[in-house]
Amino acid sequence: MTKTTTQLLLLHGALGNAAQFDALCGLLLPEHVAFAPNFPGHGGLPTDAPFSMARFSDYVLRFLEKENIEQTDIFGYSMGGYVALHLAWKHPERVRRIFTLGTKLDWSPETATGMSRMFDVEKIEAKVPHFAEMLAKMHTPLDWKEVCQNTAAFLADLGNGQGLPPEAFSQIACPVTIGLGELDNVVTPEESRAVAESLPNGRFEILMGAKHPIEQADTVLLAARLKEFFR
Repeated sequence: MTKTTTQLLLLHGALGNAAQFDALCGLLLPEHVAFAPNFPGHGGLPTDAPFSMARFSDYVLRFLEKENIEQTDIFGYSMGGYVALHLAWKHPERVRRIFTLGTKLDWSPETATGMSRMFDVEKIEAKVPHFAEMLAKMHTPLDWKEVCQNTAAFLADLGNGQGLPPEAFSQIACPVTIGLGELDNVVTPEESRAVAESLPNGRFEILMGAKHPIEQADTVLLAARLKEFFR
């Protein structure tokens, strides 16, 4: 039987997995029925194709079809927010509202090159071994090093124009909040505000005290904002 109520989909970021939303889901329920899938190549879910925006967006569409969800609200963290916007651009009838947090929106070859340094497996092992251990646990039985390498290639593609074209934002009609942590050192207020202003029903919001990692956000505050926005 097809579900008639709007569900809430939580989309994780690059190098992340669905478990990042465990605490948030606990605060959202029972007000929302939340789904948090892993993207292919993340969280132990295998993939037989390179990472790409079109592939991730199509995967979310197939997930909605599998769960018989006609229309959904989406909270997208970082890369997940970009996927949400891509889905709303390509399939506007499937998305009711979007709230992004810490989503990189301004892509160029230089931006991609700079960000790809964050996924250098040798540097991660040498300088932040605890992060390497965490990634290994998050993506088992996948090889976390391959996840990093695939992500770096994916970012290079975004930098070379394989993401959302500039005109796409003006075509996304659903209400969208572009959220940014006050202390985010990955995404700029300028790019976030510019996209929010180009969206027909967009708004820009700062989450006070929040850094880029969602684990360092105030989960109670974030849950309250999501419940208000998606009511």
